[in-house]
Amino acid sequence: MENLGFHKSKLYSLILAGVGLISMLLPWFSLGGFGSKNGFGSWGLLVLLGIGAVAASCFMGDKSKAYDEMGKKIALGGFGAMTGGAVIYLIRILTAGGNKFGGFIKLSPGIGLFLGLAAGAIGLLLLLGIVKVPKSIDDKVK
Repeated sequence: MENLGFHKSKLYSLILAGVGLISMLLPWFSLGGFGSKNGFGSWGLLVLLGIGAVAASCFMGDKSKAYDEMGKKIALGGFGAMTGGAVIYLIRILTAGGNKFGGFIKLSPGIGLFLGLAAGAIGLLLLLGIVKVPKSIDDKVK
């Protein structure tokens, strides 16, 4: 990982932000066989802002060192925005699911929504230290 010039925590954060960006392109809900919509709308825009905050925090300061206090707060806020936006979007889909269009069309959450929610939640857990960053073979040799 030293070849990329990123510290391990910043690299994992950047990867999770990339996963979140990919999730924005995937379907966030489907209209019962009548089509689907991606995450670029409504509360999905909060997720997009969170992705931008996480990516910006990875490039702040020295990339080869761990997060400083301000960078970690920005990354935590970004992952919180990703998770919060996805949770609110999911709640809106589940509560309006049977009531849209007189109950004729059923709304169901899509894979992009769950992928974005997972990326935000995993990022929060990693930065809070609840889940430890895996050790690489190079770390054990040194």
